[in-house]
Amino acid sequence: MSLGIGWKVKDASAVAAGGVVAPDERLSWGKTIGLGAQHVVAMFGATFVFPLIMGLNPQLAIMMSGLATILFLLIVQGKVPSYLGTSASFVGAVAAIRAQEGATSATVTGAILIAGLVLAAVGVLIHFMGSAILHKVLPPAVTGAVVMLIGFNLAPVVANIYWPQDQWVAFLTMLFTIVVAVAFRGFIGRIAVFLALIFGTALSWILDKTSGQINSVLGGAAKATDHFRWDTSGISKVDWFGLPSKTMVAADGKEVVGWHMPSFSMAAILLVLPAVIALIAENTGHVKAVAEMTGHDLDPVMGRAIAGDGVGTAFASLFGGSPTTTYAENIGVMAATRVYSTAAYYVAALVAVIFGLSPKFGALVSSIPGGVLGGITVVLYGMIGLLGAKIWKENGVDFANPINLVPLAAGIVIGIGDVKMKLSDNFTLGGIALGTIVAIGGYHLARAIAPKELRDHADGTAIAVGDYVYGDSDKIDDLYQKGYPGDTDGTR
Repeated sequence: MSLGIGWKVKDASAVAAGGVVAPDERLSWGKTIGLGAQHVVAMFGATFVFPLIMGLNPQLAIMMSGLATILFLLIVQGKVPSYLGTSASFVGAVAAIRAQEGATSATVTGAILIAGLVLAAVGVLIHFMGSAILHKVLPPAVTGAVVMLIGFNLAPVVANIYWPQDQWVAFLTMLFTIVVAVAFRGFIGRIAVFLALIFGTALSWILDKTSGQINSVLGGAAKATDHFRWDTSGISKVDWFGLPSKTMVAADGKEVVGWHMPSFSMAAILLVLPAVIALIAENTGHVKAVAEMTGHDLDPVMGRAIAGDGVGTAFASLFGGSPTTTYAENIGVMAATRVYSTAAYYVAALVAVIFGLSPKFGALVSSIPGGVLGGITVVLYGMIGLLGAKIWKENGVDFANPINLVPLAAGIVIGIGDVKMKLSDNFTLGGIALGTIVAIGGYHLARAIAPKELRDHADGTAIAVGDYVYGDSDKIDDLYQKGYPGDTDGTR
């Protein structure tokens, strides 16, 4: 079995003349290492921001993202160049888990591990049975709704935890993120989050030096206190090199998160399972985008890619790391450089592992001011929600059709409003989990009882990326579809 690590060397002059470097090719190792470093910068900001938000160890998350990327590349046999950074799709569910009495980081990672295994199983199913079964269960109308409610459910996290810590730093960091993302094209625009982290932290330091301490409520605290915006006292206390520490309970009773083994709670698992739907949509779109750019037919490895992400998520969470997903930021780097070599991703993964071996780096990341996170997350959470609307738009979902309108409206409001149903004294279902159940179950109920003329026009297409459609709206399984990238002669 090929592992996809036998790269053919390609001269850089071919790229300069308008050519590309294919996934099974590479430039010289010097240039490949440089490209790998570029990929590290692209994934860096979001990969350690989301672990911080979820209350997990950012040092461990960076290390596990590198190892998960290597696993992914091996599973897809080097045919899908992609980096697995920390997924944002679990943030809302994790916030809900931590709001439960007695929930710990082990509870969080145990639920994420199960979600990873479910995602891997879905990938295996797609690999052997084709995509049709997936899109019958999760048409774009439903997928868009679930992604939307996951994103918008996070609004209270910004409003109640991060923004109040320093509203002006949060506001200015938000503006900086918007300006950089829109005003700068290419690589600079794609690392807007990373640059915003630097800007917001530098601004916090300047304000500490010029204005002194701020009086605000730190995340998790009960009352406002005087404190510096950027507390760097913990950075000097840790070593430059070493493994992340084990999760422990400090003297004040608070959990200091590091590596740990997972524990399992059915209530927590039900909260995170909706994120699997978002990851399926995310991976599908990313693989199709890479297919367009490379000119390779990647439909036969679609199932492998989804399974690879699931395995990466399960592996990372087994040791207390964060869930993973393919990163659009890195796909953007490939589009700009026209270098699709998986060798560059192996380099990026190894660099991430090295960063993960530095406790000092972890302490630096953990010190990022709450106001900075507030400014960044208000943009990121909104973007997650609007990705759901993007799925609807790209797939022509018709909301004049009550099959789409009525059940999805109910599911979205339940998810965003964190509506709850108490099923027993010990079990309550609500928020993202209940919203997802209502969206999926309500849609299929509506479709089952609706007249034929409504059913025939309810599905839209499927996950559309560019000029291509991933789904079964044409009644042809994607594994046998004509006209996809790589189908140069139209015969498939």
